[in-house]
Amino acid sequence: MILADTDVLVDYLAGVEPVASQVRACVDADNLLTSAVTCFELLSGAQDNKRGDATRRLVAALRVVPLDREAATKAAAIRREQAGKGDSIPMADSLIAGIAIVNDLELLTRNRRHFESVSGLVLARFKV
Repeated sequence: MILADTDVLVDYLAGVEPVASQVRACVDADNLLTSAVTCFELLSGAQDNKRGDATRRLVAALRVVPLDREAATKAAAIRREQAGKGDSIPMADSLIAGIAIVNDLELLTRNRRHFESVSGLVLARFKV
């Protein structure tokens, strides 16, 4: 199973290739999830217009993996570890990484720089 990061879902909604094709393929294969953090980020930016409606439909169609105690604990450890390496990442990204790791999910993101040094996190490769 693949966990979609916010950036790839934004690209999907905008029709940016090759991201849109890969997300569409994952959705068609029922292989795509998103996190509660990404759900929050997407809905926070969803205006009252056609694009916002599309965002709300997408979020409603995807299974959302929650931020539970285990994922929060892992995210906190990731944040401390990254800071100790002088490579801090934004809080939302550490939460998403924690959710991916504890749920044994690959993360599909364009923002590899924030995630590539997180121990135990598997980044999905774009197949398109």
